[in-house]
Amino acid sequence: MKRIHHREMNCLALFFPKDREVIDHVKKIPGIKFSATHTCWYIPETPDSLTTIFDTLKGKVWLNYSAVSRIREKKAEIKQSVAEPVFAEPSTAPALVEPVVHNTYEDTRKEALEQMRKKLKLKNYSPSTIKTYTEQFKLFLQFFPESHPQELDEDEILHYMMHLIENKKLSVSAQNQAINAIKFYYEKMLKQDRKVYDLERPLKEKKLPEVLSQEEVMAIFEATGNLKHRTMLMILYASGLRRSELLNLRIGDVDFHRNIVLVRGGKGRKDRHSVMAQSLMPLVEQYLAEYKPKFWLFEGVTGEQYSAGSLQQVLKRAVYKAGIRKNVRLHMLRHSFATHLLESGTSTRYIQVLLGHDSPKTTEIYAQVTRFGLDKVMSPLDYLAITKQLRGDDD
Repeated sequence: MKRIHHREMNCLALFFPKDREVIDHVKKIPGIKFSATHTCWYIPETPDSLTTIFDTLKGKVWLNYSAVSRIREKKAEIKQSVAEPVFAEPSTAPALVEPVVHNTYEDTRKEALEQMRKKLKLKNYSPSTIKTYTEQFKLFLQFFPESHPQELDEDEILHYMMHLIENKKLSVSAQNQAINAIKFYYEKMLKQDRKVYDLERPLKEKKLPEVLSQEEVMAIFEATGNLKHRTMLMILYASGLRRSELLNLRIGDVDFHRNIVLVRGGKGRKDRHSVMAQSLMPLVEQYLAEYKPKFWLFEGVTGEQYSAGSLQQVLKRAVYKAGIRKNVRLHMLRHSFATHLLESGTSTRYIQVLLGHDSPKTTEIYAQVTRFGLDKVMSPLDYLAITKQLRGDDD
C-alpha cells in the first residue's frame, strides 16, 4: 500500500500481483477503483479511507505496513485540515446557493459514447448497427458507474458478460452484440486488444428459418385490401428483400423493362440486384399512378420514408384476417422466397446472389426446411393405419 496522486487528488493505492481471489476481496472496499495508468487499485484519501481498507481486508489479505506509518501521519494532517473552516461565517445570512457537482464519470461515459458513435459513422457502419453498438456499450458503462472505461480490465468485462447470461438471460445474438460493441471500443478505438481477446463467444443457436407455405403466402396477399400495403408485402416476397431494403427503395430502383430491382445498401453496405416478378409489375404501376410517391417508392402520409413499425402492423392485420395462427414476421417472407425457389429447382448459387449472402453456407440452410423429397416419405404412423386397415380391424 502506498500513497499516489491520481486524477488531481491524493489516493491510497494497493499494488499486488494479479490474483482472482485477492481482486474479489479488494473490490469489496467501498469506492475502490482500478487505475490502468498506475496499474493498481485505489480510493480517494479521506480521514476514513485507511480504516475502510483495514476493516474490509482484515483477516483476508496481508498488507505491507512499511508505508502505512507515513499514510497515518498524512491521515492526521487531513483530519486537521478538515477541522479548520475554509471561510469565515458571514455576518448576514447568505442566499441559498445549490452547489454544482461535476460527475466526472458520467461526463466520461457520455464522451466515450459520442466518440464511438463518430467512429462508427466514419467507418460507414449502418444506422442500425450504430444504434445497437452504442446502446450495448452504454449498458456496459452503466454497469460500472464508478469506473472510467479505460480502467476496466478483462476480468470486469467477463464479469459483465456473465451478468448478461445469468441475470439478464440475454439471447445468444444479444450476447454477441454486446461483445462486438465492447470489442469495437477497446480494439478499434483504444487499440487495447488484450482487453477482450480472451472473451469466449457464445455458440450461436442453430435455428432453422421459419417459412410459410405458398398457400399461406397467397392467403396473406388476398387478405390485404389496401393497394399500397399489398404491393409492399408482395415485393418483399417476390424479391426476397429485408424490411429495411424494401423501405429504402426509391422510385427509380424498379426496372420495368428487365424485371429487376436495385437493392441499395443491403447488409454489409453492399448494393445488389434481385428479381421482380413480371406478374407484379402491373400492380406496381397501378400503385405509382394512384399514390404518386415523390422520392421513396413507399412513403408515409407526409412524404417521409414509410416506417418499419407501420409495415409490421400491416402484416399483422393481414395474417389475422387470413386466419393464420403462426407468429408471422416480415423476415419470414424473405425466408419463404428462398425456400420456394429452392423447391422449384433453382440453384443455391443463384439464390445466394439474390439474397446478398456472402457465404453459400448461409444459403444452404434453406435446404433443411424445403419439402423437396419429403412428400415421398411416409410417417410410421401412416404405416400403422394401413396395417390396421389390411387386417380389417374396426377397433
